[in-house]
Amino acid sequence: MQWWNDLTSWLTSSDARPALFTAGVLFLAVLVSGVLAALIARAAIKRVVAQRDREAKNSAIAALIDAATEASVWNSLTPQEQVLADRAVGQADILVRLLPIRGSDVAANWAAHQLHELKRASATFGYQLDPAVVEFRDRLLEWQRRPARTRREFQNDLVRWRAQRQEPEQSVVTQQDAWIAEQHHERFADTADATQPEPTLADAPTGPTRTVEAAPSDAETAATPASS
Repeated sequence: MQWWNDLTSWLTSSDARPALFTAGVLFLAVLVSGVLAALIARAAIKRVVAQRDREAKNSAIAALIDAATEASVWNSLTPQEQVLADRAVGQADILVRLLPIRGSDVAANWAAHQLHELKRASATFGYQLDPAVVEFRDRLLEWQRRPARTRREFQNDLVRWRAQRQEPEQSVVTQQDAWIAEQHHERFADTADATQPEPTLADAPTGPTRTVEAAPSDAETAATPASS
């Protein structure tokens, strides 16, 4: 217990005050520096995560806008181009739904409905869908800047479209879409058949040639001496 008594008496003495003050200052400096380093690291990580989320959102929106451009001329695309466009739309839809933004699924549903309407309108209006594509682009860019406000607008549009959709009219629209798709595939099938070259004599299969000897004429037969 002697060393404990010595330590207590030294701490309470006036000679220990400068050392205790220095130790306290060092402890506070280390504590404050650690807290500042943690805050700076946290802010840097947040900026990196926000930048990656922003890049993912921008790439998904750009893919949807490009898909809207192709959907506006959907009826003029070949079946192979339509398959590739559908794959790009599916990937963009998944990217939008996976974004860490509240209401991203609502934006994906709204974009899917608009793309479907652009595909249907391309069979009627052809290349005259520039205003619809511009409106689609502007709405998505607005959602990129103000996701909360635009999410409510998207939700209102979806509710209104769902209320306007009736079963008899929907069945007629489905039949029209099926007929348009069938005519589209038949048109491109006829075009592919017309581009194939017609068969010529040079393309006919060749078999083994036969040598036919000519029959002797009457003059040659008379000139030939009869054998005894």
